[in-house]
Amino acid sequence: MTTIHNPILPGFNPDPSIVRVGGDFYTATSTFEWFPGVQIHHSRDLKHWRLLTHPLDRVGLLDMEGNPSSGGIWAPCLTHHNGVFHLIYTDVKSLDGAFKDTPNYLTTAEDIMGPWSDPVYLNSSGFDPSMFHDDDGRKWLVNQIWDFRRDRNSFAGIALQEYSPERKRLVGEIRNIFKGTELGVTEGPHIYKRDGLYYLMTAEGGTGHNHAVTLARAEKIEGPYEVHPENPVLTSRNNPGLELRKAGHASITDTPNGEWYMVHLCSRPVGEHNRCILGRETAIQKVKWCDDGWLRLEAGGNEPLVEVPAPDLPEHAFPAENQRDDFDSTELGVHFATLRVPTDNSWLSLTERPGWLRLYGRESLQSKHRQSLVARRVQAFKFRAETCIEFSPENFQQMAGLTAFYDVQNNYYLRVSADDGRSGLNILVADDQKYDEALGEDVDVTGTERLFLAVQMDREELQFSYSLDGGDWTDIGPALDSTILSDEYGSDGRFTGAFVGICAQDLAGTRKHADFDYFEYEEK
Repeated sequence: MTTIHNPILPGFNPDPSIVRVGGDFYTATSTFEWFPGVQIHHSRDLKHWRLLTHPLDRVGLLDMEGNPSSGGIWAPCLTHHNGVFHLIYTDVKSLDGAFKDTPNYLTTAEDIMGPWSDPVYLNSSGFDPSMFHDDDGRKWLVNQIWDFRRDRNSFAGIALQEYSPERKRLVGEIRNIFKGTELGVTEGPHIYKRDGLYYLMTAEGGTGHNHAVTLARAEKIEGPYEVHPENPVLTSRNNPGLELRKAGHASITDTPNGEWYMVHLCSRPVGEHNRCILGRETAIQKVKWCDDGWLRLEAGGNEPLVEVPAPDLPEHAFPAENQRDDFDSTELGVHFATLRVPTDNSWLSLTERPGWLRLYGRESLQSKHRQSLVARRVQAFKFRAETCIEFSPENFQQMAGLTAFYDVQNNYYLRVSADDGRSGLNILVADDQKYDEALGEDVDVTGTERLFLAVQMDREELQFSYSLDGGDWTDIGPALDSTILSDEYGSDGRFTGAFVGICAQDLAGTRKHADFDYFEYEEK
């Protein structure tokens, strides 16, 4: 028997929504403030996965300039009905304090690769929207209801309302169909139908270490819903020794052979503080429908397994991905993302100097508006990233280099800059918004036309290095604490994961450019 090893989507890939179309499986995950929005992975055997596409690839579908850190795309839902993919998503505009501004949208496409339609606005009553296509032809939207009022349950229940494809809007009565269980923090709803019964799957317990999957069912879509007798059906909350923690926020699918699987959010903490550098990831569990009509883990109990039986399907591995990008294409590779805004020729070019990526310096790494930053997810506890830069800064306001980045509050930055006519290397540190420099003074690199920069992570430690020739490397600065690049560090309400990438700044607004010859990411 072959097995699937969890997580199936390592690194920052939370809130999975899975759909099967024939023999193809597609899983959509949250991207928060990173552009383009929504990651869609593809598999034919549930064991091997490849990053396929990002549907929210234009401002008309997703405008996040100014969005807060950990705002943006929360918990997309991907479904397929009558030959059309339906993608529902939230673009969170504010999340701190009592209020959350959460407009929800729908976009559709006949092909998973697009083109995706202009968005249809749905509502803003809460987040985690999901669409259910009933067998009578009607379509329904469910989403979490956010209640900002004092002395109220902020997670006020699950709203249900019908969607009219003809009118392209929600219609009819809004019903609160499920106010949750004693686990609380009820969110992430999905509706399924089996043997004439409606099954409502929700996430409860909060997206941290008390996370869980709850299941309830009803004879009518509007309820009343009875809760699974052994709720929760999946959780890590009672066993801090598990490798897969924070298990929750799930979605289910069948296979062509009638087997059933559940994809779910999880995290893998490291170090004495149990911080999850790789963010919230996606794992999979085999499940079964029992004689009493309830869904349970096939292995029994309700805790997630690292090794899971693979389905009875032919194995379908994808070609190994090239870990080095020499920027020979006119388009960025699928693993690269930018902060909040899309790329355009005003700040990024792959054609002005063929074989190089040119970044025009814009705003600081603290900006939530117009950064010149290109990065990819960190997907392993041990990795090394390397780049080569040509950059001639004229003053201290011009910088470019290599960054290990969580968000604008927490990041490390090995940058090249200038002062008093001399160029130098230093590591800038943003530690819960507090600015520092790792070195007492810059390493002088004046007159060096080409610099090689690298960063290596080994679980809780991060080490930068540099080279003048690409062969002889020198560590720069101390070993740094990589765990500040995690949800658990600093202020609450952080939901992404560590990235590594390249960037450029010109704080005077003169658009000084930096050229990067390649970017290499290698997992150890």
